[in-house]
Amino acid sequence: MITKDAETVAPAAPAPPADEPRPDERKKKRRAWDEAPRWQIYVPLGIYLLFTLIPFYWILLFALRPAGSTSLVPWPMTFEHFDKVWTERSFGTYFQNSVLIAVATLVMTTLVALAGGYALARFDFRIKRGFMLALLCSQFVPGALLLVPLFQIFAELRMINSLASVIIAETVFQLPLSMILISGFIRNVPYSLEEAAWVDGCNRFDAFRIVVLPLLRPGLIAVGSFAFVHAWNHFLFALMFLSDQSKQTIPVGLNTLMSSDSVDLGALAAGGIIAAVPVVVVFAFIQKWLITGFSAGAVKG
Repeated sequence: MITKDAETVAPAAPAPPADEPRPDERKKKRRAWDEAPRWQIYVPLGIYLLFTLIPFYWILLFALRPAGSTSLVPWPMTFEHFDKVWTERSFGTYFQNSVLIAVATLVMTTLVALAGGYALARFDFRIKRGFMLALLCSQFVPGALLLVPLFQIFAELRMINSLASVIIAETVFQLPLSMILISGFIRNVPYSLEEAAWVDGCNRFDAFRIVVLPLLRPGLIAVGSFAFVHAWNHFLFALMFLSDQSKQTIPVGLNTLMSSDSVDLGALAAGGIIAAVPVVVVFAFIQKWLITGFSAGAVKG
């Protein structure tokens, strides 16, 4: 029988010198040195917020205070400017036209870009690189250069002064970037998920609809929101292709409030608020999708 005469004791670590700080103290000092004082963060943010909010307050001031008033506070508050632009200036009709064009552009851009993006992400063909290069190069072409050829095409098709012409033009203008973005989203979805669905008996379309499409929701919302906002704010296509006042959009309507002789600041501010509200509402509802990872949780285990 073997006995232990003495217990084996691990050698103690050498104590740090008296003048050298401990590791936890060193970490605290490093953290305190790296962190900036709070005023260095809050002061620039406060200045930026001030310069951001002052223009919005100025617009609200002109829109809500009575005509001819010079008060810096919108009191007594009035909505006469909103009533004027909505009824007398036909902004109610402009608003309906803008909603129709923006929603139709959103739907068409998303559907076509989804099909094209899937083809670019999942299939290989000879002109794939050249096609991708052409899509990228098309982003350097300003929309003003497309006005003349698009006008001639729509004139031959007798689509001038039709909302469909603006919808098609907006969709064509948004498609290249949308296809590139969606193809990138689809590449981040593992191909093994589709293969597993095929093994379970799904065809390619069902595998895409059941497995891939739900994972693309944040990406589709982002692409659709950009298409909506661009179609809502775009000025040139509506100005060139629509001649009837009853078919104009809000950006063109805002332009009619300004003349070379005078500008109705109250009506212009009220029209600007009406034009900005839908965009603010859209981004307020989709902001969580814009910052959420589109493939988070796609593969586990």
